[in-house]
Amino acid sequence: MAEIVVNFVMDKLTTLIQEEVQQLRGVKEEAVLIKDKLEHINAVLTAADEMEDGSPGLVWIKQLRDVAYDIEDALDEFRLLTHHPDHESHAFPTRKFSIIKIFIARHRLAGEMQRINSRIQSILDGHERFQSKTIIALNSAETWNDHRQNALLIEEADLVGIENPKKQLVSWLIQDDTGREVVSVVGMGGSGKTTLVKKVYDDAQVKLQFKYRAWITVSQSFKMEELLKHMLQQLYRVKRKPVPQELDNMTNDQLRTKINSFLQHKRYLIVLDDLWHIDEWDAVKYALPSSNSSRVMLTTRHSDIASASVNEFHGNIYSLNPLPFEESRTLFCRKTFGENSCPPYLNNLTESILKRCEGLPLAIVAISGVLATKDRVDEWDMIKRSLGDELKENPKLSSMDKILSLSYNDLPYHLKSCFLYFSIFPKNHVIDQMRLIRLWIAEGFVRTKIGMTLEEVAEGYLYELLNRSLIQVAETTSEGRIKTCRVHDLLREIIISKVREQNFVTIARGQNTEWPEKVRRLSIHKTMPDVLQSQSISHLRSLHIFWRVDSLSESLKSLSFPLEFKLLNVLDLQGAPLEVFPKEIIKLFLLKYLSLRSTMIKIIPPTIGNLRYLETLDLKHTCITALPVEILKLQKLRHLLLYRYEIQSYAQINSRNGFKAMTQIGCLHSLQKLCHIDADHNSNVILRELGKLDQLRRLGIVKFRREHGIALCTSIEMLKRLRALSITSIEENEVLDLESLSCPPPFLQRLFLSGRLEKLPHWMSSLHCLAKISLKWSQLRDDPLEFLQDLPNLVHLEFLQVYEGETLHFKAGGFQRLKVLSLDKLDGLKTVIVDNGAMPFLEKLVLQRCELLHSLPSGIEHLSKLKSLEFYDMPNELITTLRPDIDGDGGDYWKVKHVPEINSTYWNDDGYWDVFSLYTSIEGEGSTSAPTRSFGLPPYWK
Repeated sequence: MAEIVVNFVMDKLTTLIQEEVQQLRGVKEEAVLIKDKLEHINAVLTAADEMEDGSPGLVWIKQLRDVAYDIEDALDEFRLLTHHPDHESHAFPTRKFSIIKIFIARHRLAGEMQRINSRIQSILDGHERFQSKTIIALNSAETWNDHRQNALLIEEADLVGIENPKKQLVSWLIQDDTGREVVSVVGMGGSGKTTLVKKVYDDAQVKLQFKYRAWITVSQSFKMEELLKHMLQQLYRVKRKPVPQELDNMTNDQLRTKINSFLQHKRYLIVLDDLWHIDEWDAVKYALPSSNSSRVMLTTRHSDIASASVNEFHGNIYSLNPLPFEESRTLFCRKTFGENSCPPYLNNLTESILKRCEGLPLAIVAISGVLATKDRVDEWDMIKRSLGDELKENPKLSSMDKILSLSYNDLPYHLKSCFLYFSIFPKNHVIDQMRLIRLWIAEGFVRTKIGMTLEEVAEGYLYELLNRSLIQVAETTSEGRIKTCRVHDLLREIIISKVREQNFVTIARGQNTEWPEKVRRLSIHKTMPDVLQSQSISHLRSLHIFWRVDSLSESLKSLSFPLEFKLLNVLDLQGAPLEVFPKEIIKLFLLKYLSLRSTMIKIIPPTIGNLRYLETLDLKHTCITALPVEILKLQKLRHLLLYRYEIQSYAQINSRNGFKAMTQIGCLHSLQKLCHIDADHNSNVILRELGKLDQLRRLGIVKFRREHGIALCTSIEMLKRLRALSITSIEENEVLDLESLSCPPPFLQRLFLSGRLEKLPHWMSSLHCLAKISLKWSQLRDDPLEFLQDLPNLVHLEFLQVYEGETLHFKAGGFQRLKVLSLDKLDGLKTVIVDNGAMPFLEKLVLQRCELLHSLPSGIEHLSKLKSLEFYDMPNELITTLRPDIDGDGGDYWKVKHVPEINSTYWNDDGYWDVFSLYTSIEGEGSTSAPTRSFGLPPYWK
């Protein structure tokens, strides 16, 4: 595992040798010599990494890893001394002083390199295997499986052996004329309990049966108070009602009473996933009232917990057994070969590997993720042999560690670093994809590739980890992109053990944290440590805080912040209770990633210009409205995020706030994301500057005026790499003049236009990569569907006050990939027609505030894939037609009875939503729920 550090340091040495030729006079030879030795060492480490951890003969690996860390420290110390912003002064005394400092730094680095060279040679001389061990380069071969880029979510069709268990569980849940019951699913770790229960939880029949549902992941770090609060938060979210502020001050008994009162006389489904102790069940059971036909589902590895729950509440136990051999083979082949069958020459090896997996789904999926990248018999045979005898016995969690570690060991070193980095996030933490990618880049884990940005390369890393079944998708966007991800609990345990062994990350969970001699990366999950010796943190590269302390500045002071943090590259203070920018941050000269997101900071000081290596500046959801001109010194800046939303009942033109940009912003040539610029400030000058930012992938502009059109269109034509564009006018009636745009960015995927359009821009129909379009306040007189229906990749379409006509006609053959459609405040709309063959894959339809639309869209029954139908402030005449008890010409219930979720919501004068939920198979043929008073957000805020 030490080759991760060695490779990382080799990359850093290469960069230093290439970039610092002048500064390295007298040092370069030593640096090249060390790099050559490290390359030789890495071959040995790669082979040694396949051996058992902790072998007595591998003590030298730790020594080499420590040496590699010392090299990294020496290089960063040198960079710190030779690239201080004071060096740019041309004043003679300052320049002379800088020259002296550079000479001292070079002399110090040369001496350190010589000492490190001697240490490396001493370690290698004492290791006999160094001379005898060689690494044979593996021949690269093109594989016959070309499905690896397609893995995203495990759909129900991809799961084998789930049909009968799911059918049984669903039948236990939806049977009527029973009281409150428990359904416990018990099985060993990795047997698929959570996967099965999640499929049941999301089943259409189950959704129709239970309006009030909550999914609680318990885990071993169980805390009664947190569990009960989380349950209440989910239940209030279902009801679209604000969580009471007094919740934080309630005792456990009060919380249980609150839950019990909330669920009285309601049919509910509560899932408690991953129960480890009977105490967890005891903490929850008294909170659940005995309502008719309500259900509680448990997943646990312990049969005694399953039995205790069923004995107390009555119900059923389902023991999840290993997959039969044929189903194991089906799962294995599907994950390994995709649509192809197993090649004949791998049949025997496939059977041998599957026998050792003994039907455990997690092991099968993990190992198939390794084998999917290999096609040689010797590679498969090596993997089969390395599984060991533990798979011949009854597998338990301890042996699963070795099985799943195989997937980790097969990773290239750069992916190992990325995978281990998941340890910085707390357990069950859902991880934002872009946050993770930016952190990987700041840490130096991402290699450059010709023709690709670092972000694109990093996204490829993420998908490779996904395709190897090492991470899971938590949430996707409507366009199918990964939004958030997570790591399976078992894999996370493996990661934690490995980062501890390698001193890769130190996780502080409280005052009893064991501190290594040198802390490289620190992630604080609980409370800020009171005492941390400066000797330990003087080598710190990244600091992440996931706990909102009462006084962050005082806590950081206890860490001697930031004097000993001089080598820091990453500082993530998202959500910290900060009102003033910590002045010490500007001394962190090597900082690459700074997040102050969701803080109360109002002003960024001019000294921010000292952070010349900064690549990400995340100020989203702060109170900042302007940036100092010194921000232009940050020539490496790639992501500048500065905007916030004002949440209102319905969308308003002024709900998004940006910042006043600098007039020479075009000099920030590395920028890829710039959101959102206030165009009402030095408008035309700034808008022309945008054309110089030829690396931009995402651009957001607010307070746009008609006279800005030509300047902006001229710049947009130069932004050939743009993927997302958002333009919002200063008021609803202000025209967005975009007609002068003759050559739009060819790869634009997401387009958000908020403001009046005299006509739909002619260039929109040519954007064949568009996946999402949001048009608001366009006030068009011509039907926009004619121009949009043939876009081949459009999956999400939103209209808000877009069209003034009476009829929208979705014609057969149009919108062939559309999945989400929202029509809001089309004041003249009286009729919506959906031809058979239009929108064949539509899954969600939202109708809002269309006052003259008194009937369902004609042909809505053709939308066989529709899963969700939502109405917001729609006429009573329309809603009444959905009542299942109305037959004949006046009833439209039959048209939508195939839709699992139908909701009708109204915003009332008290600032709450009144929500009516329609069901198709609750009592008899269907029913309409009583209104519930809720506070919630329209779909465009979700």
